[in-house]
Order: sequence, then C-alpha cells, then structure tokens
Amino acid sequence: MQSLSLQSSSNKNKLLIKINAMISVHPQYIKDNNGKKSFVILPAKEFKTLLENLEELEDIRLYDKAKKEDDGQRIPMDEAFRKIEAKRKGKRE
Repeated sequence: MQSLSLQSSSNKNKLLIKINAMISVHPQYIKDNNGKKSFVILPAKEFKTLLENLEELEDIRLYDKAKKEDDGQRIPMDEAFRKIEAKRKGKRE
C-alpha cells in the first residue's frame, strides 16, 4: 500500500473509504456452544492487509498529534542524533 500524507479529518475519511473499497474481507466465524460468534478466521492475505491499513491509520494519528503539539522549535539533525545515541547508550549501561 502506498504511503499517504494526511493532514485533516476529511483526508482520514477519504483514506477509510479507500481502505473499505480495497479490502474484501471473507471472515469465517467459530461459534460457542450458545451459537454466539466467538472467533474469526481470515485468509492470511486479508489479515495482512488489515494490519497494514491499521498501521497506516496509526501513522496518521501520530502525525496529527505531532502537528497539533508542534511548537516550531527545531534542532540540527546531528544534535538530534547525538541525543538519541546518548539515550541509547545510557539505557544499555
């Protein structure tokens, strides 16, 4: 699935519509002794597609959160890498 950059809820809705159109789910249900659906079986390809789409939606949620919390402050990339490496080394020791 190609990556999409979405910045508004209307774009999220468009993605959801696209996902619904792309996914053709063929579930099989396992019922309990009372006839209530308890488990779902999906073909592996459909399950993989669902997981990929959920990951895409999570990325969109995180992007929206980051944009909302953005204070405009930036640091140089080399400084960011130094901070990341320092944290990693601190956690290992």
